[in-house]
Amino acid sequence: MTKEKIVLIGGGGHCRSVIDVIELENKYEILGIIDKKENYGKKVLNYNIIACDDELKNILKKCKNAVITIGHIKSNKIRIDLFNKLKNIGFNLPVIISPLSYISAHSLIEEGSVVLHHALINANVKIGKNCIINTKALIEHDVIIEDNCHISTGSIINGGVNVQANTFVGSNTTTKEYISLTGFIKAGSILK
Repeated sequence: MTKEKIVLIGGGGHCRSVIDVIELENKYEILGIIDKKENYGKKVLNYNIIACDDELKNILKKCKNAVITIGHIKSNKIRIDLFNKLKNIGFNLPVIISPLSYISAHSLIEEGSVVLHHALINANVKIGKNCIINTKALIEHDVIIEDNCHISTGSIINGGVNVQANTFVGSNTTTKEYISLTGFIKAGSILK
């Protein structure tokens, strides 16, 4: 079976985590990584940095799929800008899901989102575009996570919570059910 090619946009720590998921998912062949011009020729987990953002239109001729592999800690502006740029150029931004995660058949995950190892997404969950659901995050029933959010490692988002667009939820955060989250939520928060 021939696998579709995909390029990764950003060569930092989050890129390494996403590479691991893509390899395990075994659905795409990684063509290479797009990063800063000064990083040409370097490698990330044995994958070459093959181009910079200025060359994305040329890359599209070889590969129609891309995934943003830049994290969202201090700001998600770069992720949002890249998502819009990639869509405008014509890239397909598939959902990347670790086979070690559990995703309810009664949930929806929109384009460009990534679900990492051991995440659990329960029934009637809606996850928007360009989101990161990080390792061991638990997303309970009836949760809505709007576009451009990052749910960090080990976080528990309980039933009926609405995570508003552009929200960062720090590692090991636990929420009460049926509340609304917005902004930057620091690691270890207990939200009642």
